[in-house]
Amino acid sequence: MDPFTAAALTTAVTATVSLLVENLSHLISYNWKLYTGLKKSCEDLYDEVKRLNAFLVDNANQRSNSTQWDVLVDKIRRTVYKAEDVVDKLLIQGKLDQESNIAKKMFHKTYKNRNFTEEINEILVEVRKILEENQHLFEANPTIDHHQPEKVVQEEQGSSLENHEVVGFDEEATKVINRLVEGAECLDVIPVVGMPGLGKTTLARKIFNDPKISREFFSYIWVFIGQSTCVKRDILFNILKGFTNSFDEFKNRNEASITDEIRKRVANGGKCLIVLDDVWDPNVVDIVKTVFPDNKKAHRIMMTTRHEDIARSVNKYPHNLKFLDGDESFQLLEKRAFGVSRCPVELVEHGEAIVAKCSGVPLTIVVIAGALRGRTSEIDWKVVRENVGKHLIQEDKLQRCVNVVRLSYNHLPQEKKSCFLYFGAFPQGFDIPAWKLIRLWIAEGLIMSKLSGNEIEEIAEYYLNDFANRNLVMVMKKKSNDRIKTCRVHDMLHEFCVEEATRLTLFKQVCLTSDQDIQNSITCRRVSIQSSVPQNFISKKTVEEHVRSLLCFSSKQKQVDFSNIDVKLIPTAFPLMRVLDIESVKFSITREFYQLLHLRYIAISGDFEQLPKLFTSFCNAQTLILNTSKPTLDIKADIWNMPRLRHLRTNKPAILPPPTSSSSSSSTNSCFLQTLSLVTPESCKGNVLSKARNVKKMSVKGNLTPFLETSKGEFFSNFQVLKLLESLTLLNDDKSNKSLHLPSAFSECLPNLKKLTLSKTRFDWNQAYRLGQVKNLQVLKMKENAFMGPSWRMEPGGFKKLQVLWIEMADFVSWEASNCPFPRLRSLFLISCLNLEAVPLDLAHLDNLQEMTLENTSKASKSAREIECEKKKKQADHPESGKFKLTIPY
Repeated sequence: MDPFTAAALTTAVTATVSLLVENLSHLISYNWKLYTGLKKSCEDLYDEVKRLNAFLVDNANQRSNSTQWDVLVDKIRRTVYKAEDVVDKLLIQGKLDQESNIAKKMFHKTYKNRNFTEEINEILVEVRKILEENQHLFEANPTIDHHQPEKVVQEEQGSSLENHEVVGFDEEATKVINRLVEGAECLDVIPVVGMPGLGKTTLARKIFNDPKISREFFSYIWVFIGQSTCVKRDILFNILKGFTNSFDEFKNRNEASITDEIRKRVANGGKCLIVLDDVWDPNVVDIVKTVFPDNKKAHRIMMTTRHEDIARSVNKYPHNLKFLDGDESFQLLEKRAFGVSRCPVELVEHGEAIVAKCSGVPLTIVVIAGALRGRTSEIDWKVVRENVGKHLIQEDKLQRCVNVVRLSYNHLPQEKKSCFLYFGAFPQGFDIPAWKLIRLWIAEGLIMSKLSGNEIEEIAEYYLNDFANRNLVMVMKKKSNDRIKTCRVHDMLHEFCVEEATRLTLFKQVCLTSDQDIQNSITCRRVSIQSSVPQNFISKKTVEEHVRSLLCFSSKQKQVDFSNIDVKLIPTAFPLMRVLDIESVKFSITREFYQLLHLRYIAISGDFEQLPKLFTSFCNAQTLILNTSKPTLDIKADIWNMPRLRHLRTNKPAILPPPTSSSSSSSTNSCFLQTLSLVTPESCKGNVLSKARNVKKMSVKGNLTPFLETSKGEFFSNFQVLKLLESLTLLNDDKSNKSLHLPSAFSECLPNLKKLTLSKTRFDWNQAYRLGQVKNLQVLKMKENAFMGPSWRMEPGGFKKLQVLWIEMADFVSWEASNCPFPRLRSLFLISCLNLEAVPLDLAHLDNLQEMTLENTSKASKSAREIECEKKKKQADHPESGKFKLTIPY
């Protein structure tokens, strides 16, 4: 085992041991009668495992005698996993001894012949033997305090190979753009071909976002293909999503119906460009060609591929991507390592030597720059220069990239290695929501911290930002507050994560076909299913106690039914599961499902009308993600009495239950829920919100007319208890189109609100000044008919902290801002404001305004360009004022 593997393995094992200590503590504290001798054995095991945990933490950076250390860590891992299995089963026993239900009967049926006392004593002997045989290692290393969590520092948001300002691609982009906008009127395919890491996707993204493309093409759509089996329906559905946001009605359509729908939209529009990223099968292009009617509008398909033969099969003259020259290579290293600053003179020679060994491969340079980011010591650069030489001696440039990824991975702090490898559990090319990734990291126990609650989530977000800053993660989208919204890893890094994680048994990625059985593939504690045919998830014969997580990434375009028979087998096959993420599968809740008492993360979809009361038994649940086909979801479970529940997310409005007598009389005045999205207006009653006083993010959808009734004042008196609320979304679903009134006490009730989204509320523009009085408001999104009326005349002194303003589908004609509010406004978006005649020219005087985007708001485009001219003049006179970007796609 090499030192990189040993490092990650140590981290993974240390995390498991720390969790085992915590669970043993819970087990001993249970107020139930243990079997004879078991309580004493558990206490002894707790003491010895605590010693083992201290040993691992103190020796986390052990590197001498790597063979001895590798053997030891592997032995600890096997022993601890056995202990964890037994303890988890006993925790279930402790919980079920307090109840009497079917889960208890099933548990005893499964484990009735197990001698837990004997098993624990055997493990206790193994742990003591490990400690005794390695006492010399323990004594040889001074105790280091690793228990303090890493300080969370908010760094500059990470960059990505796709999102960052690129180097050396201007000439390449011009050539490809010319081929796209010129040439024959018939459909043409332009392939971009090159080895992994050369920047095919980077170039394609640069072209896709170029203003010339938005001016030339009426529609332009991006579709990731990847290595997975070519599924015609999935490809067509992803193209359709590029034409419309209302694609739910097409989810159950067949291929022919989806093709007809796309052809209709193409025929009724102008020129269309479809970009196919990472093509491995030439048949993909043939599939996409079928959506274009023969109307001679000069439609185009651009594709990226690493295979020359595939590129030439669709066009005899593909665009072969070039390698970077020496100057371009150093420029890229400098930008990624130092941002807007220049490379210090004393480091230039080292930097030039480093890039000279990278052979002009951008990914190699970017990953190395990530390892050097924030390092200005000449010693550090010299060490990297020497190590790069050792790792780039192969003639195979593909293997060079892999070695550089490994080198950068080795530079990661110990506690972050497992989190990074976890990216491989997602499919290649998958845009990972940051919130989902962070919740999974925490549920999986991968964040090494004694903190909980907000602190551990801040550490998880810091880890993600650090990966982006190191250029190990590509930031695909950012939130309006500039935090990461979605991300992915380059396919080369993804392959590395999958290979390394499999070797460490961190997780196993499984790709099934209809004639395969997952059971033959399970060797890890986490299983990630990469298949559109998930029926063979479960064995009907064996129990897989070691499996703790089941992730499924089947096609979401058409949910696959998960039969009741299969569902009933889940608790039997994987009785100790902690993470169940099968959103893409149509799921039915059965009584047996409630046996899985260790579940921390539950993400399921189905025809749910309600969340049953028995869900309260999931006392370890941290995150519930529930998708239903019904118009609402009635929550019958006592979520206020689920001690670890922090996030409840539903795709349809949830009807929240009132606190029960048991939850009302709990020792705390409120639960620890942070996210409630979506909920019905009727749920926002005083006794409910009093229990939810820790909520930071809330979305309300439904008929807001009675909800915003000012005469009763119920809404405001209720919301006053949400002192921590930072993000609020109000989505009016009243079919009468009745105008609502924005209450005068709005700002008083929401003093800490940072983000507000409104849709179909139909407030009068004369009431908008009340939003300006929300003293901490930073992001305001006014979507479809949030405000109504011909004019918005702003009053002075408001919106003092507003940074992002989004106005969409508003019917106003004039907008007056002569009082020049928005002292901190950074970004302005005007979307489908068809009647707006002009953007206030006064906005040109806002020092912080950096970007303005107008989409389908053509009447105001002239004034927007005047603002752009004024900003450019100011920038010429005052370069420190920063750049201004105007985007007006046609």
